[in-house]
Amino acid sequence: FLYVHRDPMLKKRDDFEDILEERRNCSDLRYALKCYTPVVYKGLTPCKAGVLKNMVLQSDQLHYVINQVSKETGKAPEDVQEEASAILEEMAHRMQLSTVRFFAFTLCKVFKTLFRSICVNEEGIQRLQQAIQEHPVVLLPSHRSYMDFLLMSYILFTYDLALPVIAAGMDFMGMKIVGEMLRMSGAFFIRRSFGGDKLYWAVFSEYVKTILKNGLAPVEFFLEGTRSRTAKSLTPKLGLLNIVMDPFLKGEVFDINVVPVSISYERILEETLYARELLGVPKPKESTSGLFKARRVLSEDYGSIHVYFGQPVSVRSLAEGRVNRCQFNLTPRHIPKRPSDDVHSFVNAAAYRLVRAQEENMVLKPWVLLASLLLQNHHQDLDQDRALTEEALWLRDVCRQYGAFLHWPDHVPPSEVVSSSLDLHRGLVRISEGRVRLAVEHAGPSEEQLLNQAVVVLSCASYRNQALHVFLRPALLASAMHIATSSNKQEVFNSFSFLRNMFSNEFILCPGATMQDFEEACFLLVKTGVLQITEQEVLSTHRGHRTLAFLTRMMDPFLQGYQVICMFLCEEASEALTEKTFIPAVRGFMVKQLLSGRLRYTEVLSSDLQKNALAALLRLGAVLKTKGYVDY
Repeated sequence: FLYVHRDPMLKKRDDFEDILEERRNCSDLRYALKCYTPVVYKGLTPCKAGVLKNMVLQSDQLHYVINQVSKETGKAPEDVQEEASAILEEMAHRMQLSTVRFFAFTLCKVFKTLFRSICVNEEGIQRLQQAIQEHPVVLLPSHRSYMDFLLMSYILFTYDLALPVIAAGMDFMGMKIVGEMLRMSGAFFIRRSFGGDKLYWAVFSEYVKTILKNGLAPVEFFLEGTRSRTAKSLTPKLGLLNIVMDPFLKGEVFDINVVPVSISYERILEETLYARELLGVPKPKESTSGLFKARRVLSEDYGSIHVYFGQPVSVRSLAEGRVNRCQFNLTPRHIPKRPSDDVHSFVNAAAYRLVRAQEENMVLKPWVLLASLLLQNHHQDLDQDRALTEEALWLRDVCRQYGAFLHWPDHVPPSEVVSSSLDLHRGLVRISEGRVRLAVEHAGPSEEQLLNQAVVVLSCASYRNQALHVFLRPALLASAMHIATSSNKQEVFNSFSFLRNMFSNEFILCPGATMQDFEEACFLLVKTGVLQITEQEVLSTHRGHRTLAFLTRMMDPFLQGYQVICMFLCEEASEALTEKTFIPAVRGFMVKQLLSGRLRYTEVLSSDLQKNALAALLRLGAVLKTKGYVDY
């Protein structure tokens, strides 16, 4: 998985088609009732739910675990078999085309109301159609909204592709009526954590593998495990990825195609909800009544969505030279065993590569650039027609030089692009007499005012974060140059390596790729005239000062957040904390520091940043975890 050095400007990406355009001109009912004959894997006849359940319950692997659990607990095998059957009954999907058609009709109405367009790369759809016929397929969408899995199924139905079975959290099953409708549209429900429940794990893994190795349907899940509240990619979870790769590793299928899908929202439905969650407001429980209360969003404009189906990735080609599959011949296939170190390393590296593929195909809208600029200048007003538009055009050009997938309408005057973006996000900005700033009042002496300001800042930061993968490596290098005591190349690299290691819980940074990331950052900054690099030194050019200042300011909130957490642990925390009490304690400390003016960035109040900083300090050995307590 070594980084292949290439100029990002040369990356070719597909064009998009708006699938809502036709829906606005044709009958929604005719669309929902259309002839639906998806192409399936090797022309197989779709399998009925009862047949699938029997295949799972009669599998050798499940029988082996049932006998194991029977011996360990003293229960009769028949009783354990009943438990397994009950788990499967609770978990399994029951696809019904009539329910799918109902959702197709309803979603047509909802999507046309909420969004200006839903743009899909049709070449990606054609690649997916081919992949489904050749090998079992796993779909890996990015996860930024509850809308993601509905959107995926809607798109596949639109293009007459096989609907996926989708891993969904048990919370959705508790939604009256809606939970069962989701089940009948392809959702299967799993617990958020299994603990040491061998039987549950065996039923779950066998269910997924049976669908996959028989090519009964594409399997869809979110590699990040949960929705990202910050719009940054989350560290991938390996459980389900291990399961879907297992049939290939054991030689039960020739290959598996994994398809990363990037879903980019111009405006996120849960924008304010996420910001409040990051400030400690509990997440609302999923419920049908909550769904109906959320109808007010239908009166809002959420702009456009871009969905990019990436190149199918062959697990066989990923594993070549990385995993010795002979090890799986040493024990019968049905006996479960923990992944070996080389298998774990392979799956982990593949997961990072797939999340990076999602990031690279995320479409950035103009507002992402405006949010980045407004956050760096939120203590002052910017002239909309001159300063803000000029800065946005400069940043647009930098983005393009760095290979960003930017959707900036070049046929529209720049001032109109800027004003249209500000209008779509008018809840986050204040415009007065042609001057623009974030909609934050300077925090007074109260915590409530500060938290209201933080909601706006964190909402805005969630859009800035969409561009972080583009700027991350150059920004780490710019910050490394700032903290290094000289321009010596080795010293700058050491600072870069330290920052990269510290922030590897915060951002997607592939394990073992420090040198490649450093070289990529150097390449981009030299190519754009920001740096001059000799054998011994890393030097900034006169024209590079503006870019370096922007990049270091992009990293500053994260640096200050980690610094203040270290300060809290050293100065304030007089006794060991539990992980549960750590976040409220550190947040209280930060609020005092912000109100006293000793901290600049309200972004430090994000619980996501605080948890990532704690994870980094634990990993680096600066903090110890003993019996549920955090010691330092």
